[in-house]
Amino acid sequence: MGFILFFLLFIAAQGYVAWRVWQIMPAPVAVKIAAMVLMVALIALFFFAMTPQLDKLPMPVATAAYEVSTSYVIVLLYLLLLFVCMELGRLVHLFPREFMHGSVEGTLIVTIAVVALLVYGNLHYRHKYCERLQLLTEKPMRETVRMVMVSDLHLGYHNNRQELARWVDSINAQKPDIVLIAGDIVDRSVKPLLDEDMAAELRRVKAPIFACPGNHEYYSGYAACDSFYHDAGIRLLRDETAVWGGMLIVGRDDRTNAARKPLAELIGRNEKRYVIVLDHQPYHLEEAEQAGVDFQLSGHTHHGQVWPISWVTELIYECAWGLHSRGETQYYVSSGLGIWGGKFRIGTRSEFVVAELWSR
Repeated sequence: MGFILFFLLFIAAQGYVAWRVWQIMPAPVAVKIAAMVLMVALIALFFFAMTPQLDKLPMPVATAAYEVSTSYVIVLLYLLLLFVCMELGRLVHLFPREFMHGSVEGTLIVTIAVVALLVYGNLHYRHKYCERLQLLTEKPMRETVRMVMVSDLHLGYHNNRQELARWVDSINAQKPDIVLIAGDIVDRSVKPLLDEDMAAELRRVKAPIFACPGNHEYYSGYAACDSFYHDAGIRLLRDETAVWGGMLIVGRDDRTNAARKPLAELIGRNEKRYVIVLDHQPYHLEEAEQAGVDFQLSGHTHHGQVWPISWVTELIYECAWGLHSRGETQYYVSSGLGIWGGKFRIGTRSEFVVAELWSR
């Protein structure tokens, strides 16, 4: 049902944008028809790129198809917003009706605005923010622990080995004792990760890595992902716990699995160690509070990736991004180190977290 609604909204948005593009372009009919054909082709390419058929293409072709088609979704969003704003501006007489019909000025304004937003968004995405946290506990800790926390790498056709190598360098530069990943390491298929041997880059991380699965691990094929993580040296916790450095690390299965274990069952009663939970999707935060969790790391939301989708995530989630607390439990919902689809961050950021934990 959700996919059908998304598809209908997507097609309606494209229809409105195509109508406005036809009207505003000061060009011959043949050029306008070519623009319409291009839009239809990009939409078809987008839906094709979401299927397993993409893996049958040569790597460079699959990469181009994925990046171009998913970037077009962002272009479509901002064309829609610009045309709606222009429509409202015309209604309140900020500019004449002719501005949206065969208008050189109107076409230039729309083109320049969209291009400027995309250039800014791409540059902003490439800058990775480092969020620093100080975590204090009354529970006994033998020494201070430095943790690098990330989520949503979405490695695949768009986030390739070259980018991963830069991320690994940034992680190692922080000299972490441990690295925690809150799901969605893989984007939509393990094939490009295997083709580029991305596991070799992850093995360069100079600290043990613990991770929980995300929804994209299910989209990509759980067995294939599990094999890749083993090769990459990642300890995947799927409704499992691990003891490290005096801490209890709990990795929840993604909520895609409706039969995943309750958090309280994973932790048990009277746990005296510092408890960190990795749970990809930040729903039902009260569970961690009720189970006596000290800290929960989540991701999934991307904080919407681009404005105004960030507003939508803030309506959906109790905490869509950043530091949060309930009772004695602290949470951090990461907007993600990587990204899904087109490489643009507008009104949001890509980040990794460096947290230092010590006893008071």
